[in-house]
Amino acid sequence: MTESITIKQLTKMDELHQMQKIEQAVWAMSPNPVHQTYTAMNNGGIILGAFDGTEMVGFLYSFAGFDGNQPYLCSHMMGMLPDYRRRGLGKKMKLQQFRLAQQYGYSMITWTYDPLESMNAYLNLHQLRATGAHYKPNYYGTMTDKLNQGLRTDRFQIEWDLTTEQKPTETKVDTNRLLIQAQPDEEPISNLAIFDESKDSWFVPIPENFQTIKQENIGLAKKWRNVTGNVFEKLFAAGFAADDLLRGETQQISYYYFTKRSNIS
Repeated sequence: MTESITIKQLTKMDELHQMQKIEQAVWAMSPNPVHQTYTAMNNGGIILGAFDGTEMVGFLYSFAGFDGNQPYLCSHMMGMLPDYRRRGLGKKMKLQQFRLAQQYGYSMITWTYDPLESMNAYLNLHQLRATGAHYKPNYYGTMTDKLNQGLRTDRFQIEWDLTTEQKPTETKVDTNRLLIQAQPDEEPISNLAIFDESKDSWFVPIPENFQTIKQENIGLAKKWRNVTGNVFEKLFAAGFAADDLLRGETQQISYYYFTKRSNIS
């Protein structure tokens, strides 16, 4: 439960030092320099901390961005200590970020995430109703932290519209439109031969626990990365976007729901 957790906007240098400890605990890598996060915080950025009493247990770091046409909030990192995960805390922090970004005058928040991390995908697409608008293959290049080491750093770029309310849709998986077949041994088999870009929707399965697969069978993890990467590249190039992530009945597989879009920048 998260009722005892307080979420507040960080404003002080010592709070950013506390945030660094969370970064190190989550990613086992050098944290962002405090002089950089402090500068971002004072120039349009929004940094939130989640506190259990006086102890910081999670954070959400975002800074001002501009694409040449409009300003937006770039949400760069969100992390929390292991004991505080899967308790709805990420959603609470993102909704607080949403409200503050509106007050700052932003019309959009954008961020990236690994499309094979189903928990992040479910939060971003299903719970927050944001859109997976772009596919970025190997976006960060080689990374050596414990979550990314050994794999290509493919990412979806999220666009979260702050000006309109996105309502949930009632969608069921159409097994005739699966662009990957997940075998009983968890092996992914490409089904791109059936792809027809004139259709309005497609489904792409991903494993529910990708990090477990990576730890137990790095070869299988690489296969999932490569097969899904080929499918994602085809879908986005044809003008599709990721609208939702649906939980599978077996608890082992989740399904991306892609729809044809004409309004993605």
